[in-house]
Amino acid sequence: MNRTALTQSNNKNNNAQDHQSLEKDVLLPLPPINREEAAEELAVYARFMRHLRHVPNSRKEIKVLSAIQFTADMLDYSDAHIAKMLVEMGLRAPRLAFPSEFLSFVDHALMRQGWEIGAPSKDILELKAYWDGIGEDKFAAFKGTTHSLLGQGSVLSGTSSKTH
Repeated sequence: MNRTALTQSNNKNNNAQDHQSLEKDVLLPLPPINREEAAEELAVYARFMRHLRHVPNSRKEIKVLSAIQFTADMLDYSDAHIAKMLVEMGLRAPRLAFPSEFLSFVDHALMRQGWEIGAPSKDILELKAYWDGIGEDKFAAFKGTTHSLLGQGSVLSGTSSKTH
C-alpha cells in the first residue's frame, strides 16, 4: 500500500488521523563538495548514512537520533557536535531527532541577535525555518524544555493497579 492510498482513505474518514501528520519528513544531508579539505565531514557523513539504514525502527526521528549517537560514539565526538556538522551539511529533521545538548545550543543561539557573539548561523536559521514549516513549537527555546521518549509506550514494572 502506498502513501497516497493511506492519505486518501484518511480524508474520507474524519475520525482517522491523517497519515501525513504522523510522519514528518526528514531531509538528509549531502556529502561535502571538496572531499580533500573536508575529510572529517566526509567521515561523519559516511558513518551517519551507513548507520541510518541499519537502525531497526520505523520512526524517522528515532533513526536519525540513533545514527547521530552512533556516529558520535564511533568518532569520539559529542552528540551535539555531530548534529551541528550534519545540520551544516543540510540535515533537516524535527526537534525530536536531535540530542538535547544540540537543542539547548540552538535555543540559546536563537535568542541572540545576528550581530552578537553566539548568534545563530545561516544553517541554524534554516533549521528553525524548517521547524516552523512543519509545525514545531515556536516557543520551545523560551520554555527551556527538552524532549523525552519515556512517556511514549513505556512499560511500567511492579504491581498491577487493577481494582476488583
